[in-house]
Amino acid sequence: MPKPRKSLISLEATSYYHCISRCVRRAFLCGEDALTGRSFEHRRGWIEDRLLELAQIFAIEVCGYSIMASHNHLVLHVDQPLAESWSTRAVVERGHALFGGTVLSERFLREETLLDVKRAQVETTAETWRERLTSVSWFMRCLNEQIARKANEEDDCTGHFWEGRFRYSVQVIIADVAGRKGVGRKARLAGNGPALAKRRNTAGDPFPARPKGVPHLRPCGVAALAKGWAIDCGRRLA
Repeated sequence: MPKPRKSLISLEATSYYHCISRCVRRAFLCGEDALTGRSFEHRRGWIEDRLLELAQIFAIEVCGYSIMASHNHLVLHVDQPLAESWSTRAVVERGHALFGGTVLSERFLREETLLDVKRAQVETTAETWRERLTSVSWFMRCLNEQIARKANEEDDCTGHFWEGRFRYSVQVIIADVAGRKGVGRKARLAGNGPALAKRRNTAGDPFPARPKGVPHLRPCGVAALAKGWAIDCGRRLA
């Protein structure tokens, strides 16, 4: 029986995840339709802008990304200690940016006097949002939903834009090679609040030389994005 992603993603095992989203109905994320000559290159900007926005809200770093005509790849790093360090107010502000907030959370941000029971409700809501802000599923939902709505509006149609929610594989990145310093250094996050330092796809960049002491691993899908050597827990490597 299939299991929900929340039961499969374990931050204790690894905090790096390679996520893939694919279009349906011959939709385009970028490039040009050879049959009609119509260009969809502007949609690449949609995704990059949304990634930048979400990276500033979630406790999730975009280590690398690749946007192709029919699908995209993301290498995400969940920074759970960062989320745990946020105050209740910081979490509520981020929750408002994504989910709209509640009457009580709005009163809390206005620093109005709240009864203990009302303040407890705000704390409960904030903890729910804190959990979502470290969720890969919620990150991909917030990304893909907006892109699908904009694309359907532009194409003047309704229905599914994505093949499904997303597919992912668990990635164990060798810290000394890829890690926080080397993973997607062309499109990494910088500063206390995550922000994409440079907007550039990392796909197609050459692989680094294998350092001494690192076992010879066949570079898997994430390595093309992360510019490092990786062990893909989803399949055996030769």
